[in-house]
Amino acid sequence: MPRRNSHTLHTCQAGNEEPESLFERFPWLYAFCREYLFHDHTKEIEHALWSDEGPTPGSHLIELGCGPGFYACRFAEHFQQLHVIGVDRSELLLDRARWRAKTRRLTNCRFKKDDVRTLNMCTATVDAVIASRLFTILVERERALAEMYRVLRPGGRCFIAEPRSSIRAAVPLTVMWLCARLLALCGDGTRVYREPAKAAVMTNTEFDKLVDSQPWKRVWHRQDAWYHYAVCEKGKPAFGALSAV
Repeated sequence: MPRRNSHTLHTCQAGNEEPESLFERFPWLYAFCREYLFHDHTKEIEHALWSDEGPTPGSHLIELGCGPGFYACRFAEHFQQLHVIGVDRSELLLDRARWRAKTRRLTNCRFKKDDVRTLNMCTATVDAVIASRLFTILVERERALAEMYRVLRPGGRCFIAEPRSSIRAAVPLTVMWLCARLLALCGDGTRVYREPAKAAVMTNTEFDKLVDSQPWKRVWHRQDAWYHYAVCEKGKPAFGALSAV
């Protein structure tokens, strides 16, 4: 009988019970990448979502896939009139985000564990959404974008930034998989992770198709050498849709 290999790594298969996440296994690594390696889009986000006067008092902002809460804390600190929520599936990364908010004494910023594909939020209750590097390892992209559209209020905007460089996009995932394999070789045992083996960047056509899958009132597309960008504004519902509610 062949000897069983006890140091095997797997990506998850459809229908399996929810496996462990690399982001839970190595939260410190992704937090480092977010803090020091990823491009900082703060100025682009601020310009895209609000006028020169900034957000109106009482506005609600959510950061999807917030990780260690980089943008959520930054905008909560800069605009104290904002109510900010950071959303992520990794409880350990959310703990880091909460620590960041606590050390900055931010009372207008909180974090919750949620799935971007099925957000536990009421329809049309959010004024602005940030989704930076959200879709790189997400399979059901259109489903997540539909949720972003759903929770936005009419007139609300979302900022989307996705890597164009497969090399840059792959850095955090590749390093996490490498760490997982090293641990397995050291006797960590068989583990199943839900993340894919490779990060998938979108072509220009794929990115545009994803963004256009929702009936936005306005969309501004832009790209540079490293990222796709889209700023999407939600319009008012049609009269017939209002009557049906």
